[in-house]
Amino acid sequence: MTEYSTINSRAPKIDAPDKSTGKAKFINDLNMENQLYGALLQSPLAHAKILRIDTSRAEALPGVKAVITAADAGNIKYGVSPARYDETLFCIDKVRYIGDEIAAVAAVDLETAEKAASLIDVEYEELPALLSIEDATREGAPLIHDEYPRNICADVHQEFGNVEAALAECDVIRTDTFTSKMQNCAFIEPQGCIADYDHRGYLTLYTSTQVPHYTQRTVAMVLNMPVGKVRVMKPYVGGGFGAKASASAMEMAACLLSKKSGKPVKMNFIREQVFLHSRSRHKFIHTMTTGVKKDGTIVALKHHCTLEGGAYSSFGIATIYYAGSLLGGPYKLQHMKYDAQRIYTNKPACGAQRGHGGVIARAAWEQQLDAIAEELGMDPIELRLKNMMNNGDTSCNELYMSSFGMRECIEAVRNQSGWQKKKDALPRGKGVGMACGFFVSGSGFPIYRSETFHCTASVKLTEDGGVAHLFTASADIGQGSDTTFAMITAEALGIPLHAVKVSSGDTDFGVDLGAYSSRQTLMTGFAVKQAAEDAKRKVIEVIADELRISEKEIDVKNGKIVFKNAGIDISGIRSKYRKEHRGWHSLPKGNQLSFIEAARIAFLERGTIIGQGEYRPRFLGGTYKGAAVGTSPAYGCSAQVVELSVDMETGKITIDRMTDAHDCGFAINKTSVEGQMQGSLLMGVGEALFEEVKFDNKGRILNPNFSEYKIPTALDMPNITPVIVESNEPYGPYGAKEVGEGAIMPTIPAILNALYDATGIRFTELPLTPERVYKAIKQKILETESGNSEK
Repeated sequence: MTEYSTINSRAPKIDAPDKSTGKAKFINDLNMENQLYGALLQSPLAHAKILRIDTSRAEALPGVKAVITAADAGNIKYGVSPARYDETLFCIDKVRYIGDEIAAVAAVDLETAEKAASLIDVEYEELPALLSIEDATREGAPLIHDEYPRNICADVHQEFGNVEAALAECDVIRTDTFTSKMQNCAFIEPQGCIADYDHRGYLTLYTSTQVPHYTQRTVAMVLNMPVGKVRVMKPYVGGGFGAKASASAMEMAACLLSKKSGKPVKMNFIREQVFLHSRSRHKFIHTMTTGVKKDGTIVALKHHCTLEGGAYSSFGIATIYYAGSLLGGPYKLQHMKYDAQRIYTNKPACGAQRGHGGVIARAAWEQQLDAIAEELGMDPIELRLKNMMNNGDTSCNELYMSSFGMRECIEAVRNQSGWQKKKDALPRGKGVGMACGFFVSGSGFPIYRSETFHCTASVKLTEDGGVAHLFTASADIGQGSDTTFAMITAEALGIPLHAVKVSSGDTDFGVDLGAYSSRQTLMTGFAVKQAAEDAKRKVIEVIADELRISEKEIDVKNGKIVFKNAGIDISGIRSKYRKEHRGWHSLPKGNQLSFIEAARIAFLERGTIIGQGEYRPRFLGGTYKGAAVGTSPAYGCSAQVVELSVDMETGKITIDRMTDAHDCGFAINKTSVEGQMQGSLLMGVGEALFEEVKFDNKGRILNPNFSEYKIPTALDMPNITPVIVESNEPYGPYGAKEVGEGAIMPTIPAILNALYDATGIRFTELPLTPERVYKAIKQKILETESGNSEK
């Protein structure tokens, strides 16, 4: 077994001192000399034609420096996927939801900017607001986008195998419908930015984004600028979870205002605007029919899904495919049919939220599998183990399992949770349930069609050899990726972690597609490892030449040069190093050559030592339509057991204990892996029990704040036992793959299954509020009493 010096251990985050002492600078901490403040004018109506816009009163207000509308911004369409570009920076002919952007103002202070925005006069012709899937798809409903008949944003039809024929051979067939609600990513830091367009025509955008690269490209496209003249820099970011994974109208408005005014422009969302921008979890309606044999073999899945997407596509074209494709694993399934539609409505656009597309689908199916196990008289764990895929398997929709520790995950949670003693043995009001999860470890393709590298990285050794400086355009948004990459750099170079410095989140540092689809550990980590190894190789080449030995005889471990053979004379190199460091303290001693000495000699010979790395996945996926979505170089998997209590008189659920096992391939930083698992679980608890964005009959959000939109806090954190499973992913750095999103996958269904164990009720609608649970309990009591009276 390989022994490592830095990785596969526990390390504090390298940004922890700055964050704990207040030195970390988030976007709202940043200011520039002579900056202006921007404000947006957003639609008060959910659906209306724009008849006239008059900005004269706003422009006349003292302190106003720039006012922009669609007349300034143009009609270039943008979005996430080029296949569904349906947004413009400002509305041109009509507004499509409350919050749609109409104009923006830059002024000397925020109060003046907001007042000026309110002085812009817009004349509307109100249209019927389509606030539900039923409204939007009814015969004769007005079109939200003229080019999409019946308000269908996307329509997907896939079949693998022959589902109807397979169902005809099944012994047990079950159909269930499951519904969720729109949710919000609910990160703590609202979006914000500062745009600075200089006199040479270069634009720098400081923004709280997950995706500097995609934001750079979108800004360049919409503002009609060369990509090379747009620089995007990410400061510290207070969470994203998907809603910060695309460029926003606010960011582009700030850029255009800076260009027009000639001054830096700062803009921030308030919490209500975070909810209006949304780009969070869709509402899903899943109907699933699963057929099995008497022995528990899963034969076929027939799946229909309808997504309420809001006013624009955002990530929706990917979401609709993920909702189906991610059910291709982790079970052996030869026949799968998926039909789905994503529907436009006059609500804020939905997008990608942690576990993109797959969370609610997984909840629906894992609960159904438990019901089938009960009908067959099987333990739910045994049903899953019987049907589990193995390492090297390929799913019916051509997803390849290059590493797969799912069985180990299930066995770990079964043993750690005491499952066999508790299942069907707890008193009424207490329950235990389990479920499995499955998710990508990075998307196989970029969002735009390209053969680009998914990431590049460089490691520069300082001239004294004492520091390895990693440059990456990747995005640490609080998940700790900078620490992971520092550890990989240290391990690959053979130097201590404290000798590594990381600069990230800047498009000038290279290409990196960003923090989404759980991609950075595998993809960016691969490029970082390659860059560090390249720098190490260049140092070793110089030392080998100096000593007239083969490069194969030299390695670096723990900051020291290690020679394969004894008796190597290093006196010449040390003498050269000491001559230029006369008077210095703590010069290297002993009979081992330090990496610092070696790197300095390499600099003297070759100049600045820079190692380069890049990553682009091998070809992935099949030839069928939509095959690009769901393909990944690797897949993470997880299993979870939840224990909960239900107050049978109020319906309130308390999560008592959670046991979670996740196959992360290889844990670079065990502390970070466990932290991601715990964060995912708590987020899943919130989505299961509390979270729902509510609207009135005009399309206004009723709970756009953390007083009314409930999320779990530290007080709701249950006892969690995280178990790390390592399957050694061959395409990941040191065998590592995802943990960021996949761990949320089993949480909601495990809660649902535990709730059934506690109450005897299968719930088919989220969230599991006390009111909903209480009503179901009372209804079950009435039905039981009615049945007894009839007897």
